[in-house]
Amino acid sequence: MVYALLFSVLIIASCGLIYELIAGALASYLLGDSVTQFSTVIGTYLFAMGIGSYLSRYIGRGLVARFITIELLVGIFGGFSATVLFVFFSYAGILKPLLYFFVGIIGILVGLEIPLRLRILKDRLEFKDLVSQVLTFDYLGALAASLLFPILLAPKLGLVKTCLLFGLLNALVACGTVWLFRLQLTRLRFMKIQCALVTLILLAGFLFAERL
Repeated sequence: MVYALLFSVLIIASCGLIYELIAGALASYLLGDSVTQFSTVIGTYLFAMGIGSYLSRYIGRGLVARFITIELLVGIFGGFSATVLFVFFSYAGILKPLLYFFVGIIGILVGLEIPLRLRILKDRLEFKDLVSQVLTFDYLGALAASLLFPILLAPKLGLVKTCLLFGLLNALVACGTVWLFRLQLTRLRFMKIQCALVTLILLAGFLFAERL
């Protein structure tokens, strides 16, 4: 179980960085001035992550259930962010307010993930091993995302499809967490339905991304 949870840290780190890169790339494409767009997007995203990390202290019970819910929310907001931003820019000429809304929401949710994962794992690993291993997988996930995005994902899939793919990965992490903690969750059936619904929505979005 420990290694599965640590592997999920790598996935969620990759997803978090991909959403950040896509937001910066999309703003650069549509607004120009790539240095300003990437700087403001990255700064806002990191600030929002700090808010999320701070807010995690107020989550006291049901850590696993809260983590699953957060993963599903990240999957929905992150997965459909590029689609919504392109649509609003195309039909209403609106981008900046919505862009920073998505960057802020996703950043807060991503900021909640690692502190909750650490607290879920704290009874299974010693503190020094826990911190070192979680941060190692977190940084490896960021490295993988930073290499895959410009080399493979953006050129081959495009921004919309890449967003939906990583939203689907977030949803699959939630599904995997439900399965790993199935004996401890009090609302198991409800969690399964939530995971299945979000996964199907994101899968449908990915399969019909060209139409979107």
